Amino acid sequence: MALKIGFIGSGIMGRPMALNLLKAGHPLWVYARRAEALQPLIAAGAIACANPMEVASQVDVIFTVVSDTPDVEQVIFGERGIASGARPGSVVVDMSTISPAATVAFAQRLEALGIDMLDAPVSGGETGAINAALSIMVGGKDAVFERIRPLFACIGKNIVHIGDHGAGQVAKACNQIVVSVTIEAVAEALTFARKNGADPAKVREALLGGSAGSKILEVHGQRMLENNFTPGFKIGLHRKDLRIVIEAAQLSGAAIPAAALVTQHLNSMAGEGESELDSSAVVKVLERLSGISGKW
Repeated sequence: MALKIGFIGSGIMGRPMALNLLKAGHPLWVYARRAEALQPLIAAGAIACANPMEVASQVDVIFTVVSDTPDVEQVIFGERGIASGARPGSVVVDMSTISPAATVAFAQRLEALGIDMLDAPVSGGETGAINAALSIMVGGKDAVFERIRPLFACIGKNIVHIGDHGAGQVAKACNQIVVSVTIEAVAEALTFARKNGADPAKVREALLGGSAGSKILEVHGQRMLENNFTPGFKIGLHRKDLRIVIEAAQLSGAAIPAAALVTQHLNSMAGEGESELDSSAVVKVLERLSGISGKW
C-alpha cells in the first residue's frame, strides 16, 4: 500500500523535492509558513494544510525541510506541531541541516511517543533538488531507513545510511567543512594568481586538469571569475551551517581550524551586509585583505 506523505517547508530546496515526490505518484499533504510558497505544489496536486499537526494527522511519513534547529523543534513540538497530530508508527524525516546533538534529543522525544525519526540532510543545492540528484546522508534505525529508502530514491541518487540518530547531521557537517574550506582555497588561489600578475581564468583552466581539479573549482571558481554572486547557496545559510559545525566541534573536542577561519570570513561578509550573496563571494574578503577590488 502506498504511503501517505506530508511535506513541511517549501523553500529553494523543499519545493522541488516535494514536486519530485508528487511526480513519482505519491499523494502529498503540505504546509509552509508562507501560504503563497505552496502554490506550485497545490497546482501539481498537493493538498494544503493549516498547520503541521494537520499534515501529520493525515499521513504516514512527514518530511521537514526548514532553516535551523529552532525551526525544526517548533515544527515538530510546537503548538499544533507534528507531535500533536502524528500517529504511533509514523516517521518524521528531517532533511534540514541542524545540530546533531539536538537531532538525537528530538529522536528520543519522538520515540517516547511511538514515532520514528530519520535525520536526512542533503547536498547538491537547488540544481540537485530539481533534478532529483541529491546526496542524502541518513541517521536512524536500519528498519526505518529501509522503509523510507524508496521515497529517498524519488529525490536523490547517492543515498547513504551513515548510522544511528544524528549521524546524518554529522555527515552533513563534514560536507560543509569540505565545501567551505575548498571554496576558501579556490578563492585564495585565484586571488594569489591575480595579485601576482597571472590570468586567474587561465590558472583555473590549468588547475582543472590536474590534482587540484574539483567541482568547487569548476562551479564556484567560474562564479568568482565572472563576479557573479547570484545565490545558489547564500552566505547567510552557509554561515548558519558552519555555526552548527563549530558548536558540534566544541562539544566533541574536534580541532577544525580551517573551518573556523572560513567562519570568520563569512562573519565579516555578514558585517558588510553581504549575507544574501552566494558563498563563492568569500573571494571578496580576500580581495579586500589583499588590497585589490573590482571585476577580474
